[in-house]
Parts: sequence; C-alpha cells; structure tokens
Amino acid sequence: MSARRVQEAALDWVSAHRDRFALGEDALAADGQVNRTWKPLGELAQVCASVSARTPRSDPLHARVAELLDFAWQQTREGEMFPLMQSLEPFATYPLEVYAAFASAGYRHPGYEASAAVVARTRGWRLTEQYPTRRLGVIEAERRSGLPPHGTVPGALDRTWLGGLPEPWTFERAAGYALTHVVFHLTEWGRAPQGVPPELADYLRHWLAPWLDTCLEARMWDLSCELLAVAASLPEPPEPAVTEDAWRRVAAAQHTCGAVPEEGAFQDVAPPARDDPYDFTDCYHSTLMAVFAAALATARREDAEHAGQGVPG
Repeated sequence: MSARRVQEAALDWVSAHRDRFALGEDALAADGQVNRTWKPLGELAQVCASVSARTPRSDPLHARVAELLDFAWQQTREGEMFPLMQSLEPFATYPLEVYAAFASAGYRHPGYEASAAVVARTRGWRLTEQYPTRRLGVIEAERRSGLPPHGTVPGALDRTWLGGLPEPWTFERAAGYALTHVVFHLTEWGRAPQGVPPELADYLRHWLAPWLDTCLEARMWDLSCELLAVAASLPEPPEPAVTEDAWRRVAAAQHTCGAVPEEGAFQDVAPPARDDPYDFTDCYHSTLMAVFAAALATARREDAEHAGQGVPG
C-alpha cells in the first residue's frame, strides 16, 4: 500500500530531525515566536498521540511514535512549562491546545489543569475573540484536558465554513485548512469517525474527492495530506481507488530522505543532490501530516478487513 510506504519514510525523516522540534531558550521569552517553538512541538505531539492510538502495539511504528511522544513530553519538563506559560499569558489558548494533545495520550500535569480550570471560568476566557474553527478546537482542548467546555460543539460548528455546507466551488486554500481541522476536532483527530454529523459526512462524501484532486494537481502536498486524513476519518471513507491514486501521487512527490514538501517539488527549491533538500520549516508540517494521514488510512483499511472477516474492527 502506497500510504504505508509514505508513512515509514516520513517517520524516518521525523525521527532523524527530532531535535529540530526541541524547545529552545526562547520558548518562554516574551518576544518568542510561538510558531517556531511551541507550534512544531505541539503538532509533533498531536500526530504521535493519534498515530499511537490507531496503530497496534505489535506494529514497530507504534514504538517509534511512542518514543517521539516521550521526547516531546520531556521538552515540556514533564508538563512543568505549562503553568509557566500560563503565568506569562493567562488568556492565551495555545498552551491548553498543546497540552490537550499530550493529555489525550495520558500525559497529565494536575497542577496545570487546576490552574487552567480557574482561568477557564473567567469571562475573559469565554469571551476571547477567535475564528470559529479555532473556537471549536479550544472547546475540544478543554474537554480533552478535563475542563468543562465553555461552549457547545454544535454551536461552534454551525459558525464554521464547513458547518454551513457552503457552495463547493467556494473551496480554496484557507477554507481547505479550516474544514480539515473541523473534522479533526469532531473526530478526536481520527479516533472517532462517528463524530462527523450525517449531513456533513454526506457533503464531504460528495465533494472531498474533487477538492483533493484539485490540491494534488496544484502540488499542494500539505493540504492534500490533510484532506487524505479527513478521508480516513469519515464514517464512510471514499472509494479506495480515489485515495490509492492520491497516495501514489504523494509518494511520487516525497523526497528519498522521507520529507514531503508543503508545495511543489524538491527540484523547485533545492538541487536534487542534497540529502536534505528543504528547510525544516518548509517540510516538517507536511511530513507530519503524511505520517498522520497514512496511519489513519492504514488503520481504516485494517478495520474494514477485520469487519469483513467477522472480527471486531
């Protein structure tokens, strides 16, 4: 299966570059760049937590993502950095969103959860202005962290692009990333396909394939991998022929080192002879998304095979 080969190679790259996800001295700096410190680490944690949950312990890849998740947790000093972050930015939501990824895998810091619960009871927290998709994510982060959600999922969902069932021709890059994250939040990052409401599932079943084809034609590999993750998260995934063709195209774009570019091809950005042709920031997210989407696709295929044999999936 193309997805499995892509996953193995991409995970090789992530493991070889894990030190690039490490938090530096600027992680708690007042002028620190969150997108270059906490964001990559949080994304590593989320992908590894989801892949670990959807990969059997007997699979060698399970142990590899578990090691990466342990590494990521150690970067937070076993959770001790979350209270420090909260003291610096009490009403920032990203610390809780990163923490929720760890909490979903069983990594907990009771002290942080207690202090976060106090902040989450304030009007300032509830009234923080956010994009609808982000608000949905914060509600889910609260739930995964053991905090009472400050809103309802249906209420937040109705205000998102996907929740409104928009005209399919209005799909573009920003809408694409918004819809993928709506599905990730609804399905607990691929663990609960039944979390997608029937009307959204029907809508995506009709339009996901042409949207995916559009992104593949445009060589938007990062968004393509996210859409493949969505495909593997639906109650009824698209026809296997659709996703297999997509995985062959992603595999063709993947560099021999395992990295997947966000867009274009490696010949566009660096000489092909280089062992590591991309800057870290130009490929780490798309490579993580390849690992994530491939793990979900493999798990759904195995679930279907077990169901066909009368074995619980």
